[in-house]
Amino acid sequence: MLNHPTLEKLQTLRLSGMLKALSEQINMADIDTLSFEERLGLLADREITEREDRRLKTRLRQARLKHNACIEDIDYRAPRGLDKALILQLSACRWITEGLNLIIYGPTGVGKTWIACALAQKACREGLTALYLRLPRLFEELSLAHGDGRFPKLMAAFAKTDLIILDDWGLAKFTAEQRRDLLELLDDRHGHRSTIVTSQLPLEHWHEIIGDPTLADAILDRLIHNAYRINLQGESLRKRHAKLTPTSPSE
Repeated sequence: MLNHPTLEKLQTLRLSGMLKALSEQINMADIDTLSFEERLGLLADREITEREDRRLKTRLRQARLKHNACIEDIDYRAPRGLDKALILQLSACRWITEGLNLIIYGPTGVGKTWIACALAQKACREGLTALYLRLPRLFEELSLAHGDGRFPKLMAAFAKTDLIILDDWGLAKFTAEQRRDLLELLDDRHGHRSTIVTSQLPLEHWHEIIGDPTLADAILDRLIHNAYRINLQGESLRKRHAKLTPTSPSE
């Protein structure tokens, strides 16, 4: 068998997984102990693995997560009221396929955004699409999109994303345009796609921060009534980590 022409053909066909596997097989001393079917199966398995890895890297790149977080690294030892059973349930990602939401609220530094990114990373590993959006910057982007004609295309892209994180909810009172844009975004996703919201603001103040009572009712109806809730408490983890950091004599 002429191996080099075969390798070139695999490269031409962009079968990089099979190309690598065949190259390795050629250099294996005991490869002849395997049957043709076994060797072909190994090539096919490698190609599938390579393609899945590339798709995962693409999903993670497009998600633009703020933290490189994963479910397995969540710290349950810190006293912040984190329910491990609920996190494990959410990590199965069934709530995302069912179009449900998640609200994570609590004081600054307790890990709201980190947990949200960990759940989004798990969603990407399960073959779902995700996107991290910091709400103040999202509103700026939508305002610009109204002016340059990108708004419909941008909203259509958001509507197709399986999981969106809206981080830093409620840092400032919403304007009339922001209320309308947010309602349209949530309405497009309601019942079909999932949204994670992180906020320092307790839920009872959300109506006030949104502003207009009618639009506030409509927004919250689409967001919190079909949502899991995680209420984190305790001291900022950033402060705890700072206390553990040794200082040099010169400091």
